[in-house]
Amino acid sequence: MSKVYALAINFKNKYPGTISFRTKQHCKIIDLHLNSGEEVLYAFTAQKNDVFYDIVTSCVVVLTNKRILIGQKRVVFGYFFSAITPDMFNDLKVKMGIIWGKVYIDTVKEKVKLSNISRRALPEIETKITDYMMHQKKRYGK
Repeated sequence: MSKVYALAINFKNKYPGTISFRTKQHCKIIDLHLNSGEEVLYAFTAQKNDVFYDIVTSCVVVLTNKRILIGQKRVVFGYFFSAITPDMFNDLKVKMGIIWGKVYIDTVKEKVKLSNISRRALPEIETKITDYMMHQKKRYGK
């Protein structure tokens, strides 16, 4: 079992209200794109969209010691993969709804929208991403 998969399953067990499917396949995409010397720090699952009723766009989001990775295995063939480096990160926005929450990661070129996340998980995700980016931006600037 890979570390990415173990962390993603740990997140799903801790916050079962988060909707995500095919976690193992998504984690394989992340494992495929990990660079040498890259260490996985945190992982969580979500839907990579902005609407609560679209539940087939699951993904895994991973913080490494160098960047944020988002892996999404397509149902039939292929996959989607995104990487956000500290210099591309602008802002983070968290929205809490009645049942689920959303996280928006604003980058220089796009806004990554993650939804159907357990409301209880939002503070942890916000803290992890914010602390991570503040630390990385200080280090990246040197």
